[in-house]
Amino acid sequence: MAKAEQIRKSLSGNEAVAAAMMQINPDVMAAFPITPSTEVPQYFSSFKANGLCTSEFVPVESEHSAISACIGASAAGARVFTATSANGLALMHEMLYIAAGDRLPLVIATVNRALSAPINIHNDHSDSMGERDTGFIQIYAESVQEAYDNFIQTVRVTEHPDVMTPALVCYDGFITSHAVENFYTMKNEDVQSFVGENKRTGDGLLGKENKLIGALALQNVYIEMKRQQLEGLMNSKKVFLDVAKEFEELTGRKYGLFEEYKLDDAEYAVIIIGSSAGTAKRCVDDLRAKGVKAGLIKIRLFRPFPGEEIAEALKNVKAVAIMDKAEGMSGNGGPLFTDVVSSLYGRVDNKIIMSYIYGLGGRDVKVSSIAKVYDALQKATETGKYERYNYLEVRE
Repeated sequence: MAKAEQIRKSLSGNEAVAAAMMQINPDVMAAFPITPSTEVPQYFSSFKANGLCTSEFVPVESEHSAISACIGASAAGARVFTATSANGLALMHEMLYIAAGDRLPLVIATVNRALSAPINIHNDHSDSMGERDTGFIQIYAESVQEAYDNFIQTVRVTEHPDVMTPALVCYDGFITSHAVENFYTMKNEDVQSFVGENKRTGDGLLGKENKLIGALALQNVYIEMKRQQLEGLMNSKKVFLDVAKEFEELTGRKYGLFEEYKLDDAEYAVIIIGSSAGTAKRCVDDLRAKGVKAGLIKIRLFRPFPGEEIAEALKNVKAVAIMDKAEGMSGNGGPLFTDVVSSLYGRVDNKIIMSYIYGLGGRDVKVSSIAKVYDALQKATETGKYERYNYLEVRE
């Protein structure tokens, strides 16, 4: 595959994702505004109004209506996008199960924001983590570049015949969505060539053959249908890697299921999601300069969870801290913590494993904050004493 021309730009995460949508030129974009995702449909509607894409833009009266419109359009065979955040994603909750269960490959730009109550418009991952059991693929970005690249790649994955599963493309509200960063975009024709034509156009309800979507399924078939749904979701792991390899050939940018940062000889590791990974990498660099063997895993694909691969990556570390920007309300660690621990069980034993809840409601997370986590891992290794379940930078 020939390399695509890389065009350097300075855009916010929302504008970059809206630009990716415009370049792909979907059949339908349906949306309702909510902070901090509002700019995505705002930018996209201006692209449509200025003739930069031919998509049908559908303004609706709520997020529930937005996802409902997307489901109908996708069932008809259309390529469909939307965008939302926080309470808007929660209002979609009922319909996310329907989109996933009906195997409709729509894509939602999910700009992560704390869920009420109390009311908060800033970033954490409580919204998308609250939808982790719906059957949607979930992929996360650290930067504007990754948000742009993830969106383009994910469209390919969702529509793959072995997957046929909708996706949340997640990035942090205000931190990534509104921060202007330098990144590389591509020409429209290169993006459209990579994503390809919508091959589902004649395969939906508007196709030549009769089709039933959203049927009643009782005890005799329901469990088999859910098992097939899981199979499609799990197939997305391999497809993501295949698509990422093609994307690397096209752009030179390499992606995996997760990123390992200075992990090869690490004794202490942190596992983290989203923009905070950049802060944690700086902390790792500082610790390495002092001779501390610190490393990091940044989760890219959260659903399906790459448990076996993470267990292999962590086999040589002594202590691990799993950092959640969402409170799982179980008293036993956050969502990422429980997934990692269950992945390690029976595969990798005798590790010090600590859970950290951090950054809720947009609480600032500094390099010094992450340094406290690594310090706790070192002390736990030396003494064998530690708290399993922790809050970071909280006033008790």
